[in-house]
Amino acid sequence: MLTPEEVKTLLSDMESDRVERTISTTDTNKFGQAICAFANDLPNHNLSGYLIIGADDKTGKVSGQVNITDQLLQNLGGIKTDGKLQPQVSMTVEKVALPEGDVAVVTVQPCEFTPVRYEGRIWIRNGSRKCIASEADEKLLLEKRISRMQTFDALPCIDATIDDIDVAAFQQGYLPKAFPEEVLRTDKRTVKQQMQALGYFNTKHNCPTYAGIIMFGVNPERFMPGCYVQYVRFGGLNRAAKVENEYKFSGNLVKVLSQLDTFVDASITNRKPVFVSALREEIKVDYPHWATRELLMNAICHRDYQGNGPVQFYQYDDRIEIMNPGGLYGKATPENFPYVNDYRNGVVAEGMKVLGFVNRYSRGVQAVQDELKTNGNGEAEFQLHFATAFLVVEHLSVHTTKGEKKGEKKGEKKGEKKEVKKELKEVLDLIRQNPNITYNELMTELHITQTPLYRRVKKLKDMKVIKREGGRSSGRWIILD
Repeated sequence: MLTPEEVKTLLSDMESDRVERTISTTDTNKFGQAICAFANDLPNHNLSGYLIIGADDKTGKVSGQVNITDQLLQNLGGIKTDGKLQPQVSMTVEKVALPEGDVAVVTVQPCEFTPVRYEGRIWIRNGSRKCIASEADEKLLLEKRISRMQTFDALPCIDATIDDIDVAAFQQGYLPKAFPEEVLRTDKRTVKQQMQALGYFNTKHNCPTYAGIIMFGVNPERFMPGCYVQYVRFGGLNRAAKVENEYKFSGNLVKVLSQLDTFVDASITNRKPVFVSALREEIKVDYPHWATRELLMNAICHRDYQGNGPVQFYQYDDRIEIMNPGGLYGKATPENFPYVNDYRNGVVAEGMKVLGFVNRYSRGVQAVQDELKTNGNGEAEFQLHFATAFLVVEHLSVHTTKGEKKGEKKGEKKGEKKEVKKELKEVLDLIRQNPNITYNELMTELHITQTPLYRRVKKLKDMKVIKREGGRSSGRWIILD
């Protein structure tokens, strides 16, 4: 609330791009345009603008003849919500009593989501003059909006405090990797100030950012219920199979990333000797450690932390599937992936880079594909058609024989081979009958979901029996045999 002395100060100066005065009490359009212009704050003062009703616009003297009624104050307040001002702005309306008479003051805060429009037009202040924005002005307002927008992880986690941060994890597990020892020795800032400098704390609201909770939180799930990784080992080829093992990797990323790295190396890689000659063996793995870890780290880095679902790390007899909430983000599209990258969680991505788990060079996917091909897994499949999720499939290495696959019995080997041939023949027969059949139609005819269908189609493509020309919905199948 403004004091009478503050209002006198505003009236004693000339009209400016932050102050407009008028004795009119009925020109609602004029009021709305002024509020719009203050909210746009084209000069970028980042300070309040003031519309003062009851004072002369040239001299600033209080009229004393203007009756500041409750109805006038209600009308002024109604400008915010009558639908003509878009988006809605932050403003207050008050009556201030001065010795010369009463005035009404509308205080308008600069809007973060510029440009603001009143009745479809963008109003700005050019000194003491109010006018409609030019194309150049509108571009500046759009750029200002973009510069103020923050990713979710950079936003303040209002309900959290410094007590929700594992300070030891930040000071002992992160800072020594982020800065040289001599720099840390001379750093006299508080923990809050250090975290703020790195994007993990918001001193304005005196709380951690969501990135701070994700990276160093005592219990991140309290603020983001889906902030964990769910591992499940299925004893078969789909989710209908028996669950043989499951584990929940929960906690802050300083702890979880190291746990996952160790888990992949110890439990997923599965090293074993493979006969090469009478005098030599080579060590082969089911899933190469670095490639699998990279796919998993990418899922954690690029996931949508606003949802309630976890990162799914599911292992089957013949593949691993990693699915994270949130599809491709920003500039990344199905057409330019993986050559164009964008960061849904920029602060978290930088933190994971400091810890050594991502590189941020947009080369990880290609390096993963090279390592998988070298190990005999074939290239990973990136399924980009999900609107709200991202799925990658990593196939079991060909060095693992069927008899070695977990859960397979010797007596089942021959029968399983026949079943695989039958599955492929069913797909091939449908394509012979209708070369224009779509993926969705194939799923409907075969009564299966996307992943099993893609697996069968890939086998047929690898065997050079079929190929696809055109898009997923408008293309056609070509039979090569």
